Amino acid sequence: MLQALAIHPLQCFSTPNFDRKHHYFHHLRRNKQYPFSHSTSFSVSREVKVSASSKQKPLDVKSEIGDDEDELLQEKVIVADDGGDLGWLPAFPHVLTASMANFLFGYHIGVMNGPIVSIAKELGFEGNSFLEGLVVSIVIGGAFIGSVACGSLVDKLGCRRTIQIDTVPLILGAIVSAQAQSIEEMLLGRFLVGLGIGVNTVLVPIYISEIAPTNYRGSLGTLCQIGTCIGIIASLYLAISSENDPHWWRTMLYIASVPGFILALGMQFSVESPRWLCKAGRLDEAKKVINNLWGSSEVDKAIKEFESVLKNDGGDLNSSWLELLEEPHSRVATIGGALFVLQQLAGINGVLYFSSLTFKDVGISSSALASLYVGLTNFAGALCALYLMDKQGRQRLLIGSYAGMALSMFLIVYAISFPMDGEISNNLSILGTILYIFTFAVGAGPVTGLIIPELSSSRTRGKIMAFSFSVHWVFNFLVGLFFLELVQKFGVAPVYGSFGAVSLLAAAFAYFFIVETKGRSLEEIEMSLNPKFQGKRNSE
Repeated sequence: MLQALAIHPLQCFSTPNFDRKHHYFHHLRRNKQYPFSHSTSFSVSREVKVSASSKQKPLDVKSEIGDDEDELLQEKVIVADDGGDLGWLPAFPHVLTASMANFLFGYHIGVMNGPIVSIAKELGFEGNSFLEGLVVSIVIGGAFIGSVACGSLVDKLGCRRTIQIDTVPLILGAIVSAQAQSIEEMLLGRFLVGLGIGVNTVLVPIYISEIAPTNYRGSLGTLCQIGTCIGIIASLYLAISSENDPHWWRTMLYIASVPGFILALGMQFSVESPRWLCKAGRLDEAKKVINNLWGSSEVDKAIKEFESVLKNDGGDLNSSWLELLEEPHSRVATIGGALFVLQQLAGINGVLYFSSLTFKDVGISSSALASLYVGLTNFAGALCALYLMDKQGRQRLLIGSYAGMALSMFLIVYAISFPMDGEISNNLSILGTILYIFTFAVGAGPVTGLIIPELSSSRTRGKIMAFSFSVHWVFNFLVGLFFLELVQKFGVAPVYGSFGAVSLLAAAFAYFFIVETKGRSLEEIEMSLNPKFQGKRNSE
């Protein structure tokens, strides 16, 4: 549970539910972004004339690829019978399938929260806190290795095949763990699971960002966080039965193998990233995917953007790790690593660890039930993120999220440090804990894993994500290792106060260093950040 909620990963998905007939077209006229064209059996096609002669110039290079900004464009927009835009729908089944990997991530992390005592008793290491901790934390070691390896795998094989291959360690790890008769077999199974988790936490955000329509990339990307939340909630709910059945943990681990089979089969019917297909020279397949997901009117424009980026940044499938030392890749890699360092040092794992004790103070003695409440809070925050991501933007959500987390930490410090009635103090601590987890799930959780692939170049996206998540796993482990020692030495209030200070620092970092990516294609973002393109525009 501690590791799962801290990803983008912890990293925990609906479509924006607002009046699109007014707001959507007002947004288009203002930003010169045009909706995608599709046809579905339950949609009504309406033609809308959109003027592209707005005085506001967005950060893009559409003129570079042949768009005439003075002509009136006619585009068809999918609208449902009630007038709602359905541009997200063609990509949704593919995104939902890939998000099954995040369900597995959440499930495997949460699955040990309840049954670890029964496992220790049956496998003969009861009372050995080191081995109990190792069974839980060895997943992090596997995830670190999986994250590093994923950077090269995705370049060579593409997202779709890599996800399918990655189900092998996830399935085998679950089965080996379920059948374990010794601590060594359990550790092997958990390590295999960690390998699979490490690959998927890198891969799925890349896949979703590359197949999602620009205007819905944020909302669809939030499905990663929601999948993680649902996986955690499912494992915690199932863990309740382990309190009465000491052998129930084997059933829970067997169940963990089922989503792996579903994921492998589902990805067989899912599309490959059109950006990777174009990079691999498979243009006809890329055009077919774009036509199916984004609409026929987007095919030529998207291919021109892809080819323009590949021409200037290199289009081979063998990028080097040393390229992360060059601009602009080094800047994005530094931002990605820093975001995960700040996310971990803001204390999500520590707060989750103490949450069960906080709930116990108000009468909730079951740790599984307390963790379930935490998981539901995280899920509610992720749903809010899904609604807000493409409305408010990534930067604003990050700033607001970390500001809310800081406020929550300071509220708990106040409740602990100042004399007051015990019941009031406990209630304030509960309020601060719930608010912290909720605000984390709205921004710091989902945005961190989403914005890094958006800022990365097509050539080095896989390796930048691999580097960023490797940093995440290292600091995830370090915070878990030293948190209790720091609490014992300094007390809860100073440690929580430092979490609040780091949260404020993270909000400032987001304000000064994060570029807003809402409503811009990945190619537009890359061209605006890459000095090669800027130099080309200046020379012209």
